[in-house]
Amino acid sequence: MVHLLPEADFRLVRTDRNRDKITREQQQHLLRRRVGVIGLSVGSSAALTCAMEGVGGAFRLADFDRLGLSNLNRLRAGVHELGLEKSVLCARRMYELDPYLDIEIHRGGVTEETVEDFVGDGDRTLDLLVEECDTPWVKVAAREHARRRRVPVLMDTNDRGLLDIERFDLEPDRPLFHGRTGATTAADVRDLDRDAAIRFLLTVVDERRLSPAMTDALTRVGRTLSSWPQLASGVMLGAALVTDTARRILLGEALPSGRHSIDLDALVPASQPLPAAQPLPAAQPLPAPQPLPVPHGAGR
Repeated sequence: MVHLLPEADFRLVRTDRNRDKITREQQQHLLRRRVGVIGLSVGSSAALTCAMEGVGGAFRLADFDRLGLSNLNRLRAGVHELGLEKSVLCARRMYELDPYLDIEIHRGGVTEETVEDFVGDGDRTLDLLVEECDTPWVKVAAREHARRRRVPVLMDTNDRGLLDIERFDLEPDRPLFHGRTGATTAADVRDLDRDAAIRFLLTVVDERRLSPAMTDALTRVGRTLSSWPQLASGVMLGAALVTDTARRILLGEALPSGRHSIDLDALVPASQPLPAAQPLPAAQPLPAPQPLPVPHGAGR
């Protein structure tokens, strides 16, 4: 049994080290917001980081998948949790941080039957949506409903630190994906085969902006690769970008819609050519140990 402080005191202490990067008043405001996350491989890190920072007090999580061994290169989980539903796993981690959170899980993911309920209506409407799934229909349908409800959408692409901001709360007529997919609707992408789905996703992210490794990998997905490669470092960077941006939007900062890249390869470039390694200095012999002084007896 674990004894905890009452909710208000618990959160006051748990978030105390956020001060004054986040003021007490801002923290209270954030904890009254509801955040939705679709796709809980990459998205679980964003959800956990939001919960850790206190960006949201209510969450709605959706993923139909279960934890597999190949997820453990980027998803915070253990081998004892293999086979567990990702939505349940993510909710558990979040409750371990703050048992007073309000978390809804959609174990079947987002479908035609559940997408409207996921985005919500009235006082159940999301304040912000984080979309991190691979299914074209879900990506489009979630945005269509978010735009209708004036919910801002964030997406991290996990390659070259690519972050998309779509401020449907400020621009209810804004084209989806910054207009990259034209007038494409969810119905248009419902039944795409694998190759067509990959072409659609490449249009969304703009193939020219991808890293060479990712561009090459996408041509081999379904052939020699089961899916596109993702690294833990990229996932954690994406979680930081999403959480920081979500906090600023929910606090009312005038962040515009757009696409941003935090490319660590460009920010921390390698030297060309690499300087020659310098030889290590020769090891010096250690001094001989000195005998310890022996105190004389004071008498017997």
